[in-house]
Amino acid sequence: MRAAYTFDLKHLRGDIYGGLTAGVVAIPLALAFGVASGLGPMAGMYGAIIVGFFAAWLGGTPTNVSGPTGPMVVVLAGLFASLSGDVGLILTAVVLAGVFQIIFGLIKLGDFIRLVPYPVVSGFMSGIGVIIIILQLDATLGHMAPAGTIPALQYLPTALTDINMSALAVAAVTLIVVYGWPTAWGKYLPAALAALAAGTVVSLFLGETPILGEIPSGLPSFHMPSFSQGAMMLVIEAAFILAVLGAIDSLLTSLVADNMTRTRHDSNQELIGQGIGNAVAGLFGGIAGAGATMRTVVNIRSGGHTKISGMIHSVVLVAVVLGLGPVAAYIPHAALAGVLIKVGLDIIDFSYLRNAHRGPRWDLALMALVLGLTVLVDLITAVGAGVVLAALAYVRQVAKAQLDDLLSRPLTATSEEEQGLIETLKDRVTVFEFGGPLSFGAAADVGHHVRERYRDGMHAIVLDFCRVPFIDVSAVRAVETIACDAERAGKKIYITGMSDDIADTMVGLGADCCLDLGSARYTDRVELLRTLRDEYAGKLSRRSRAKPPKTTVEN
Repeated sequence: MRAAYTFDLKHLRGDIYGGLTAGVVAIPLALAFGVASGLGPMAGMYGAIIVGFFAAWLGGTPTNVSGPTGPMVVVLAGLFASLSGDVGLILTAVVLAGVFQIIFGLIKLGDFIRLVPYPVVSGFMSGIGVIIIILQLDATLGHMAPAGTIPALQYLPTALTDINMSALAVAAVTLIVVYGWPTAWGKYLPAALAALAAGTVVSLFLGETPILGEIPSGLPSFHMPSFSQGAMMLVIEAAFILAVLGAIDSLLTSLVADNMTRTRHDSNQELIGQGIGNAVAGLFGGIAGAGATMRTVVNIRSGGHTKISGMIHSVVLVAVVLGLGPVAAYIPHAALAGVLIKVGLDIIDFSYLRNAHRGPRWDLALMALVLGLTVLVDLITAVGAGVVLAALAYVRQVAKAQLDDLLSRPLTATSEEEQGLIETLKDRVTVFEFGGPLSFGAAADVGHHVRERYRDGMHAIVLDFCRVPFIDVSAVRAVETIACDAERAGKKIYITGMSDDIADTMVGLGADCCLDLGSARYTDRVELLRTLRDEYAGKLSRRSRAKPPKTTVEN
């Protein structure tokens, strides 16, 4: 059932409660992600408000709750370091990311983005979780680490030699509360918010602990996009990465929502809604966001049914922003780090890792490769390499299956007459029956395997295309090679069951130079075999011609 995208007030009570609960859950995460991005806690709140509102209003998944997420923050933190904290250029990247996502939706890329293989998704999501944890380790020790995964790791030994015990205690309390908070209590006070409050209270009784400090409250101001010729390529690259990761993150969350609500989202409309949200967020000082799985699940479980719930979530955050500044100023960095470490651990795909040794080893290796590239190189390289390698592995498997089918599957006769003709001509004619589309992976070896089937005394080769619905350039060239090799070997090539579209493709690509389709192409295989029987009648032995056809068809 496809979800409705109009406002439906009959679920208003559930939508209000779902939106309120999701909004409360979003508060500590928005603050923490804002700090982690380098743009400050209020940038995280503004992003949660704006992306959450517009993605709910204009997106294609009614129950989705959007806001800052781990993948987006990791990219923004890297961009912050690369641009030396130039806020104008970073927000320009957020705006461009939104524009890219709108384009993705308009050109219908939503259905293709969901085709990323699971090991690749698992690898880069787990890598993002590892990055989030690495970036927070220094904060748990009471230090402000340099931005970037590698710099943060390099700074860690320095932080270990000068540990702020108060900060470490605050981080420990935060983690204990966020993991130990009873599920039943979470219905009234989310674990992340309770942990943040507990960490803040504990810090008041300990020694000096780094805190957020003065935070401006109130509504955001407008930021005109800025352009710098020297940094523009970096901004565009980061914007594209944000757009792709945000699209994948959002659509995966939409699939989770579909499973919970038994509805079906509109992928392309969802990308358009997310794109508009991110573009507007960048114009008003907010960080980029995407569909947030945890907040969406909380919304649905709390009664949210329609897009009103996601919009109410944003209204709750607006109310908090207008009076949050003085309170949030006392939140310690270590408490936010504790919340984010929990987020990072939740992102790592432990469920797959626990059982991966029972599945294909290649998938596990691919997941590990993508995870390593995500942490040590960058996200776009990791995803790109993972998708390419997964596609090549799939093509190889399909090609092997097609070649095995071509070589080992018994030829299927459609009648007793045809079976008799095949038996009569078996020493003079060989028939190849292609079992479905010819992939470019299999096409490279088809000619070789056909040549291996040549026998002394064989005069003709029949290529049956009855089950081939289409053909690509690689397969056309493979058929051309077979025909040219047969001509040089003194063999005749015949074709049966080839559709007009495939024949036109071969002629259009000039692949009929060694193959006269006008005389070699037959519609019916039985008709061709009759013709060949009559042609070789004088050369066939009397015994072969007199042998009666079998009464059963071998499969």
